[in-house]
Amino acid sequence: MSEQLLKQHRDAIDALDAQVLDLLNQRALHARHIGEIKGGGVVYRPEREAQVLRRIKSINPGPLPDEAVARLFREIMSECLALERPLSIAYLGPEGTFTQLAAIKHFGHAAHTVACATIDEAFRLVEARTLDYVVAPVENSTEGGVGRTLDLTVSSPLSICGEVVLRIHHHLLRKGAGSDGIRRVYAHAQALAQCHEWLNKNLPETVERVSVASNAEAARLASLDEGAAALAGQAAAERYGLLKIASNIEDEPHNTTRFWVLGRQETSPSGEDKTSLVVSAPNKPGAVYTLLAPIAENGVSMTRLESRPSRGGLWEYVYFIDMEGHKDDAGVARVLDALAERAPYLKVLGSYPVAVL
Repeated sequence: MSEQLLKQHRDAIDALDAQVLDLLNQRALHARHIGEIKGGGVVYRPEREAQVLRRIKSINPGPLPDEAVARLFREIMSECLALERPLSIAYLGPEGTFTQLAAIKHFGHAAHTVACATIDEAFRLVEARTLDYVVAPVENSTEGGVGRTLDLTVSSPLSICGEVVLRIHHHLLRKGAGSDGIRRVYAHAQALAQCHEWLNKNLPETVERVSVASNAEAARLASLDEGAAALAGQAAAERYGLLKIASNIEDEPHNTTRFWVLGRQETSPSGEDKTSLVVSAPNKPGAVYTLLAPIAENGVSMTRLESRPSRGGLWEYVYFIDMEGHKDDAGVARVLDALAERAPYLKVLGSYPVAVL
C-alpha cells in the first residue's frame, strides 16, 4: 500500500514539474519580448524586480517560507534577464568573499561576477563601462560604516540603485584539523573586530592576527600555510578546501552587513524605497541641526546618519544620510530642496528599493 501511495505522489510531482517547466519557459518568452521592445535599452530594472519579489511574498500561501520563494523567483528573474543580456557585476575579490555572496543574492547565479583586487578597482571598471554594476559593503551592524565605500561614492558618477542585506557568519578555517599549531590568523580588519572576543578566549595571545584585503584572501593564504588559519565564510572554505575548526564565531549573533549596488542609471519609485545623500555643514554652532530640521519638519524618517572627514580641510566633515522614501516623493523632494539651500555641498547618491530579505 505504501509503495502505491508513494507512486501516486511521485506521479503527481512529475506532472506538476512538467507544468512548472512549461510556465517557466512561457515567462522567459515574455521576458525576451520585453527585451526586444526595449531595443537595447537598460536591461535591469531594480524597482520592477523588488515589486515582483514583494508581490510573490505577499501572495505566498505556503508551505514554502517567504524567503525561500523569494530566492527561487530571484533565480528565475536572473535567468530570464540573461536571455536579454547577462549582467556583469564587480565585487571585492577574490572568489568566496561575502561581497560576492551579496552580488549573487541580489542578481542571481546567471549574472557574471568579476573579482576585483580593491573596492576602488570595482568602481573604476563600472565607471569605465567595462562592467555593468558594482556591489560594495557600506556598513556592518557591529563595526559600522565601511569608509572606503563611502568616500568613493562622494566622487564617483555612479548612482546607488539597490541594496543587499546579508547575515554574516565567520568560521575559523585551516588546512588541518584542530587548533593546535596555529601561529597566525588571517582576516579582513572588520572580521578581526567582529570576532575579537572569541579570538581572545579561544586562541593563545601568541597567535598573530594579520589583516588582509578580504576574508577570501585570508582563506587563500591559509590554504598555503600549515601554521595559519583564516576567518571567513562557508563559500571561502569550499573554494580553498579548508576545514571548519569552529563555526559562527562572530561576537554579535545578529551580525549583518549591508551592501550598496551602484550603476550608471537612476531608479524609479518602487513603493518602498530609500534615498541616500551626502551633505556638508558650515563650521558654526547649530549647523548640523539646521541641516536635519527639514527632515523632521516634512515627516520623513531618517534611518542613518554618519560623519566622515571631508578631505577638504582639517576637522571638516561631510554627513551621509539615509531617508525613507524616493527622491520623487513629495516629502523627500521638499527635504532635498531645503538642503540644497542650506548645505554648502549636497549630492544625492541614489534612490533605490529597500532590500527584499
